[in-house]
Amino acid sequence: MKPSLAPGIRLIRAFSRDGWYRSFTLLLTFLFYTAYHLSRKPISIVKNRLHRNCSTVIQPAGLNVTDNATWCDWAPFDQDNYHSLFGALDNSFLVAYAIGMYISGIFGERLPLRYYLSVGMLMSGMFTCLFGLGFYWNIHSLGYYAFIQVMNGLVQTTGWPSVVACVGNWFGKGKRGFIMGVWNSHTSVGNILGSLIAGVFVSSAWGLSFIVPGVIIASTGILCFFFLVEKPEDVNCTPPQHHNSTNVDSSLMNGDVIHETVAVAEENTKAISFCGALCIPGVMEFSLCLLFAKLVSYTFLYWLPLYISNVAHFEAKEAGDMSTLFDVGGIVGGITAGLVSDYTGGRATTCCAMLLVAAPMLFLYNYIGQRSIGTTIGMLLLCGGLVNGPYALITTAVSADLGTHESLRGNSRALSTVTAIIDGTGSIGAALGPLLAGLISPTGWDNVFYMLISADILACLFLSRLVYKEAQGWCGLAQRSSGFTEF
Repeated sequence: MKPSLAPGIRLIRAFSRDGWYRSFTLLLTFLFYTAYHLSRKPISIVKNRLHRNCSTVIQPAGLNVTDNATWCDWAPFDQDNYHSLFGALDNSFLVAYAIGMYISGIFGERLPLRYYLSVGMLMSGMFTCLFGLGFYWNIHSLGYYAFIQVMNGLVQTTGWPSVVACVGNWFGKGKRGFIMGVWNSHTSVGNILGSLIAGVFVSSAWGLSFIVPGVIIASTGILCFFFLVEKPEDVNCTPPQHHNSTNVDSSLMNGDVIHETVAVAEENTKAISFCGALCIPGVMEFSLCLLFAKLVSYTFLYWLPLYISNVAHFEAKEAGDMSTLFDVGGIVGGITAGLVSDYTGGRATTCCAMLLVAAPMLFLYNYIGQRSIGTTIGMLLLCGGLVNGPYALITTAVSADLGTHESLRGNSRALSTVTAIIDGTGSIGAALGPLLAGLISPTGWDNVFYMLISADILACLFLSRLVYKEAQGWCGLAQRSSGFTEF
């Protein structure tokens, strides 16, 4: 009897050469952006350590205390306006990120992605470590920490357009929503790991809460330099099909026209302009929707641990650990949004439905979310899924769809610019959210949640035209095309 192949070998043989390269690229880019988000998270955990209620902290023996109310705080965050100072730090990063994102996409289309990503991760690691070194160097200057945040915000813009462009180069449109929904869990995985790593050191030496993530992202930059493959053509793999060939009129499929079409596609490799990307149907609507969706998501990213600590009276580490449940819900929400939008063909409708349900859920979380541990866990998971689901779908599958839109006539060098425009506009909301939270929170957390609910509703309104268009297609009132070709 001939022995059968080992199960592991059968699994290896089940994948084609193209399949192995695609899987490897997906895994690498997942690790890269996990590291990007992992290095952003520590600031939200460390906030609770920089300003504490010193009356509940045991005073070390022999300590000469000059101000009993703030002796345990880290200057300059020992002042009464510490909420505004934290908001200024968040905003330093996010405004720089938003501005830099528009520029980053243009560079991403014109520079080798492998070099661009590698340098970006190494620089981000350096600035993240520099923030943590402020603890060991005993630096108490707001200007120092704000400058580090600005520089880190600029170099972090190298990440998103590059990884989306790389994945878009390897994967076609067929199951893009599901694949990118699973892949986009790197955002939540990075937030979770960043929270847990920062939480390990926050109570003893908060500088390490930044230095360790900084070393991690710098290490992934080295990994990127040695192993990333940008396009299938670089290793003689088959490029994916971004559009349905069935949409082409059969009367055009003669030899001369085929050769002419191929020639046009080959010539049309010039990187798209910023204005040209803006004119792609659907880019403006989804960009403005993401502005408000990301406002909500990033407010939770930067302020949820502090909210849990203030309202539920958790310690810094426990509040950080509890806040990771929001990101766990975000993983499920992103995958669900991708699956539903793939099945229905309605990216805009999927986003709008989740945002509409998120608004009342945010209201409920604020009012009943802290009544018990079980309620807190359930509401955090639910709100995380509903808030991050649309955000994940727009920044991944939608960006890739629009970056390979049929109106581009085969131009493969638009993905990075389109992604940068959409995420850059969203990053304006990401900057506004934590800033507004810092300004509004002294008047009460209820007002912060009213702001978040209003943002969710506005995000829905910007998608109303696209939702109507999709509904027309489903009802047979307009000719249905795949994805966004009719937008």
